[in-house]
Amino acid sequence: MLWKRRKHLDKLGRKIGMLFSKLPLSPNNWTGMGLILSIINLYFLFNKDFLIATVVFGFAALLDMIDGSVARIKKKVTKLGGYLDSVTDRTVEFVIILGLFLVGYPGFILPMDLWIFLLLFGSFMSTYTRAASFEKKIRRNVIGGILEHADRMLVFFLIIIISIFSLQYASYLIVLTAILSLVSALQRFTKATKR
Repeated sequence: MLWKRRKHLDKLGRKIGMLFSKLPLSPNNWTGMGLILSIINLYFLFNKDFLIATVVFGFAALLDMIDGSVARIKKKVTKLGGYLDSVTDRTVEFVIILGLFLVGYPGFILPMDLWIFLLLFGSFMSTYTRAASFEKKIRRNVIGGILEHADRMLVFFLIIIISIFSLQYASYLIVLTAILSLVSALQRFTKATKR
């Protein structure tokens, strides 16, 4: 849903890019640092130190925004950089979902392990339906859906914050996110196959 506000986010991204482009780091350096912070975040999730996990995740999300913005400002946008960013985004998402799995949230109707598996499946299928549609030349740009990558990252951030106060309420949000990720994948599949 955040993709609908892309124009507003692009303005913010431009300002961020201007600020951080002054540092002697390449866009790929920013991408790598975001990945490293996500892996560090895994440690804090595993230890249920949700306050520090929230802060680390916030910085990792900021770095995810910085890399592309810096590339555009420095005019260093490359296919390889875009590919690296995309693969890193999937890796970061996997690491966050793995962290949620390691927390041991209480189940809701079904065991939480199953919900987290469905969340992982929905999140990756949402991305894969777009990539496969492009690769098979069915549709060039299958975007949208109720819960895209940026939306999921925002929800993961909320899950970690809520976990500070209640694992039970956070588990409800995980269940909702799993369902919406599956719906998003289905929406993209439908959009790609629509004649």
